[in-house]
Amino acid sequence: MKTDVLTKGGGSNNLQNGIILNLRELINYKNLEPGDKLPSERMLAEKFGVSRSNVRDAIQTLELYGILETVPQSGTFIANIGNVAMNGMIDEIIELEEQDFKSLVETRILLELKTVKLASLRRTEEDLKNIKYALDAYEEKARLGEDAVQEDLLFHLAIAKASGNSTINTFMLTITPGIIMNFEKFHVCDKRKSIIGINEHKEIYEAIKSQNPTVAKEKMKKHFSMLYQYCYQSKT
Repeated sequence: MKTDVLTKGGGSNNLQNGIILNLRELINYKNLEPGDKLPSERMLAEKFGVSRSNVRDAIQTLELYGILETVPQSGTFIANIGNVAMNGMIDEIIELEEQDFKSLVETRILLELKTVKLASLRRTEEDLKNIKYALDAYEEKARLGEDAVQEDLLFHLAIAKASGNSTINTFMLTITPGIIMNFEKFHVCDKRKSIIGINEHKEIYEAIKSQNPTVAKEKMKKHFSMLYQYCYQSKT
């Protein structure tokens, strides 16, 4: 097996992409299947000629996309995904350009305005618990002045799940990692606005809880006002 696909030059993105390609080659070469364990980070770092932190970053990226799964004290495993799908997803990860971020956000806005209406009509008590849990996690970090981007997106993913539409839920899971990885790079998320986001999240939650799809959509649209401006007034 060759392990020389690491891209030379171009900074950390190219390095991470090279490691991701090496991981894919390793998985294909060894015919690893869902549930199979990867070598340790130390062994992978030695094999690829990079640092353990570089390997960890690449693994975390593939975890966000649902390709790998790390179990504490046990290791990193292939998630429940076939090789054909995995290879296709990794191609998409590698080809994702920075300018695609606006398209991701625009898609998210359009999708979530529909999702929140469905969630208002279909949510279960269990769904409400999951949305509230994510809301509380976001509020805790926001009030501490910490980065709450992931908690924010987990809140929205809980709403997507509550929509009862598996296709929408899967699509949200697909586009969310790209948004997480690019939010701070493009300076879209102002931590000072996180406190405002708490009240907006609460308004969305209450609308879903009371099963009022019209109000839920209005509150979601208000919540996305900053992103609307970013997507429609900052075209490049």
